[in-house]
Amino acid sequence: MLDIIRDWYARNFSDPQAVILALLIVVVSGLVWLFGDILAPVLVALVLAYLLEGVVKTLQRWHVPRTFASILVLLAFLALSVIVLFGLVPVLSGQVTAIVRAIPVILQNVQNELLKLPEKYPDIFTVAQVNDLIGNIRRELGSITQDVLSFSLARLGTIVAIAVYAVLVPLMVFFALKDKDKLLGWAAKFVPKRSELSFRVWREVDQKIANYIRGKFIEIVIVWAASYILFVVFDLDFALLLSFLVGLSVIVPYIGAVAVTVPIALIGFLQWGLDGKLLWLLVVYQVIQILDGNVLVPLLFSEVVNLHPLAIIVSVLFFGGLFGLWGVFFAIPLATLVQAVMNAWPKARDPALVAPSR
Repeated sequence: MLDIIRDWYARNFSDPQAVILALLIVVVSGLVWLFGDILAPVLVALVLAYLLEGVVKTLQRWHVPRTFASILVLLAFLALSVIVLFGLVPVLSGQVTAIVRAIPVILQNVQNELLKLPEKYPDIFTVAQVNDLIGNIRRELGSITQDVLSFSLARLGTIVAIAVYAVLVPLMVFFALKDKDKLLGWAAKFVPKRSELSFRVWREVDQKIANYIRGKFIEIVIVWAASYILFVVFDLDFALLLSFLVGLSVIVPYIGAVAVTVPIALIGFLQWGLDGKLLWLLVVYQVIQILDGNVLVPLLFSEVVNLHPLAIIVSVLFFGGLFGLWGVFFAIPLATLVQAVMNAWPKARDPALVAPSR
C-alpha cells in the first residue's frame, strides 16, 4: 500500500511546479473558507471589478486614459445603483409585503381546493390525508412568514457593516480598476519562483471568470426582462417580484429554474385556478427557460461553460456547501478551475520535467 502511495506521489508531485500550484489552491481556498464573512466586501468588490473591466477596456480602446475611464465607469455604475435602490427596491419590498399579507387568503384558497380532492378522487385521497397535508402547509407557511417578517435592518448588519459596503466597496472597485496591473504585479511577488504552471492556469481561468461574471449579469437582465414582459402580458399578480426571482434563479443552474417555477405556478393557480390561462403561462415560461438554456447560455458562455450538466450540478452542490452563497455563484468558474488544473497537470508529469523516482 505504501508503495502505491509513494508511486502516486512521485508521478503527481515530483515537479515543484505541481506542488506550488497545489499549495496555492489549498491556501486560497482555506483563506476564503475561514475568513469568507470578513472578506465578503472584498469579494463583492472583485466581482464588480470583473463586471466593469470590460467597459473600462472599451473606453481605453477609444483612447480614454485608464484612470479617467475607471472614474467614468464607477460613477455610471453608482448612478445606476442609486436608481435601482430608490426606484426598484421599494416596489419589490411592497410586493413581498403584499404576498405576506395575502398568505391567510392564499392558505384558505389552497385548503378549499384540497378539501375537494376526497370528493373527486375518493380512491386516491382521504380526508385524513388532506387534513395532514393542510397542517403541514400551515406550519411551513407560518415559518416562512415569520422569517420574512423578522428580516429587518438588524439582519442586514450594523451601521458599520452597511458603511463598509456603501463607501469602501466602491473605493475598492475603483482602485481595482485603476491599478489592476500594479495589484497583480504586487500579488505575483508572493508566488514562489518556478510557478509557470500556476500562472498558465491563472491566465486561463482569469479570462473565463471575467467572461462568466459579465455574461451572468447580462443573462440575469435578459431573463428578468423576458419573464416580466410575459407576466405583464398574462396580467399575473406580483409580476415584478416573480420575474426578479426568475432572473436571479439563473445564478443556480438547473436547480434555480425548477425552484422558482413553484411560486409562479402557485400564484397563477390562486389567481385563475385550473384554467387554460395557467397552462399557457407555464408553457410560455418553459419556452423562456429552454431558450435561455439552449440559445442564450451557449451564446454568452461558449468559452466558459464547456462542462457536462452533471459536473455543473455537482459543482453547485459541492462548492455551495463549502463556501455558501459565494460557492453557488462561482460554482461554474471553480469547476472550470478544476478542469484547467486537470488539463495542465499531465504536463507536470512529463518525463523531461519529472525527476526520476528512487
